[in-house]
Amino acid sequence: MSSGHLVHGMLPPGKAVEVSDGVFAYIQPDGGWWINNTAFLVGSQGVVSIDACATERRTLDYIDAIGEITPQPVRALVNTHHHGDHTYGNYLFDTAAIIAHDRVRDAILAAGPPRSAPVWTETDWGDVRLEPPFVTYRDEITVHCDDLACQVTYAGQPAHTTNDSYVWIPDRQLLISGDLLFNGGTPFLLMGSISGAIAVVEERIKPLGARTIIPGHGEVCGPEVVDDVLGYLRYVRDIAAQAHAGGLRPLQAALEFGAGPYADLLDSERLVGNLHRAYAELGGAPPGAPIDHDAALADMLTFNGGQPLTCLA
Repeated sequence: MSSGHLVHGMLPPGKAVEVSDGVFAYIQPDGGWWINNTAFLVGSQGVVSIDACATERRTLDYIDAIGEITPQPVRALVNTHHHGDHTYGNYLFDTAAIIAHDRVRDAILAAGPPRSAPVWTETDWGDVRLEPPFVTYRDEITVHCDDLACQVTYAGQPAHTTNDSYVWIPDRQLLISGDLLFNGGTPFLLMGSISGAIAVVEERIKPLGARTIIPGHGEVCGPEVVDDVLGYLRYVRDIAAQAHAGGLRPLQAALEFGAGPYADLLDSERLVGNLHRAYAELGGAPPGAPIDHDAALADMLTFNGGQPLTCLA
């Protein structure tokens, strides 16, 4: 099944977009596997970056984009969660304090360095060196850029992963969501929780009332993306319950039901991984509990016609 990507090598470059005074989104098309968004704030004391990129080349391009806007160094780098598309480039920010939730440090080290085979198409990661955060917090930390306060808040429970945070800038009604929100791409909950993600988006993200949202993947958007993501998450929850009761395995459920109204989202094979997570919860596993990721990824490859998943990073 096609996941809808452009032909390899044809992706546009990343772009820095000023979404509020001194606040920039760095958007990397097409937002698929390993192609994330970052953000940065420019102040008189330096730059605050939210997340790095997956590969050496992409992170250097991002650093160059910051340099085209300001000569100030990056003084703080906040990781929204441990996944490599947001953290593998950490080591290139040699002037920055790396900040993340308590659980991110161990998760980065446990995940190890990047690798393509056998899951993803071959990717040039560059000379990646793991660089976990050395400033961590349990619930929340405030990072200041001049007089602009950025509230970095732990999601409170497993959602996209077990260690998600989001960045809320109340004075601008601006949210940097990390991968709690995807715009145009399929959300991925294999390492987190379906029920937890619904609760976090519904009870924490939506009440913020953000006017501008920089999602973890996809174009800058408004609050409409919140209901879009909630709709997808509830769809997964509902078909999982129906299929589980009917004795279907996750791969069978994905083939039987498909992505339904969400079939146009990038990387539709994530449905299979999401169903593996939903089934674990239906079987009594607590949110975020370890499950067999290798089995889930193998089923995703089968759903993808037996081919590696498309990574254009």
